[in-house]
Amino acid sequence: MLQGALAGLAAGGLYAVLAVCLTLMSRLVRVVNFAQSATGMFGCYVAVFLAVHWGLPEWLATLAGIVLGGALSAVLGWIVSTWLAEADTGTRSAVTVAVLLLLISLAFILFGNKPQPFRPLLAGPAFTVGGVVVSQVTVVTVALAALVALGCRVVLARTTLGVRLRALSERPTTAELLGIPARPLSVGVWTATGVIATLAVSIVAPSQSNDPTSLAMLVVPAAAAALLGGFRRLDLAVAGGLVLGMAQGAVAQSDKLSVLRYFLPFLVIVALLLWTQRKEVWDAAR
Repeated sequence: MLQGALAGLAAGGLYAVLAVCLTLMSRLVRVVNFAQSATGMFGCYVAVFLAVHWGLPEWLATLAGIVLGGALSAVLGWIVSTWLAEADTGTRSAVTVAVLLLLISLAFILFGNKPQPFRPLLAGPAFTVGGVVVSQVTVVTVALAALVALGCRVVLARTTLGVRLRALSERPTTAELLGIPARPLSVGVWTATGVIATLAVSIVAPSQSNDPTSLAMLVVPAAAAALLGGFRRLDLAVAGGLVLGMAQGAVAQSDKLSVLRYFLPFLVIVALLLWTQRKEVWDAAR
């Protein structure tokens, strides 16, 4: 079970990174970006295509894929901030569901429905804990999640850019009247989260089920992790992602319970939604 839990940390780190991106999007631009991992998936697929069919060096193809993932996210952010600036969070988020389905369909059309021959960016063990080997991918994804969350917290709390972003998220109309460039800042948030998500997916994809649907639907466990912090707290988003990954890895070690790992994110989402609504239910009962 310990070996499975530590093995699940690699996926947990990816969930944590994506959860931080989802939390930032929700806090700063009022969107739950369901296409977060889909843009990363598409960027990774293009990177594999460039490396295999065009013969680009691995690092250059990966860099091109990361740039493409950020660009796709930026285009989506520009569309939302231009035509849906006054829409509510639900409407803005619904657009990202359409983009999620579009990118999955495009990946099937352009690259087929089979997993791609991803070459690992990181390989080999990092260290051993109690006889259990911890891989380099695990160390890097967990460190990336912690660094992204900490870096975003520092930027939001202690920089002029962070103050503008918080003003834009809390009082968008007032912020625009004060001269804060709302659209460029919003597109910048979309771009940054797209780049981070594509980087994280690129690191973990070789060790995961890497067909288009599986990679795009990584947003589900990421959303479960982000929901632990109410799409507001970055630290709880990181913790939720890591715990969920470890739980899936531990459950996978049992023949009787292994199938449960596919349903854990949905069970967590349902449980957290019921818990957040407990006050209204109890008040109504009283």
